[in-house]
Amino acid sequence: MGEGLWRKLGGSAWEVFSAGSHPAGFVQPLAIQVMQEVGIDLGNARSKPAEVFVGQPFDLVVTVCDRARETCPAFPGAAARVHWPFEDPSDAPGSAAERLAEFRRVRDRIEARIRRYLETGA
Repeated sequence: MGEGLWRKLGGSAWEVFSAGSHPAGFVQPLAIQVMQEVGIDLGNARSKPAEVFVGQPFDLVVTVCDRARETCPAFPGAAARVHWPFEDPSDAPGSAAERLAEFRRVRDRIEARIRRYLETGA
């Protein structure tokens, strides 16, 4: 969700990549659904392990959950590294409607955080 939101909000000023510490090999269907609600198509997106990007220079590395913060590979060439803790909506318990609501809540929190970063740099 973060990659899709950053691409939309940051536009051509940003080259955006996304990876996970424990990728599932697919994008969660509920993530695809809630992103479609805001006009972002993740239908062709694929989850990737962070290791595929090791050795590449990055201006910014953002980790989004505590598990990722602990297991994210080092990107020594990164100009900045920040941590924005979000709950993994894939771990949400409850009914289908409750899980969908959690994906929306996390999507909206990620969007707000990206907007703030793009506006303030912090």
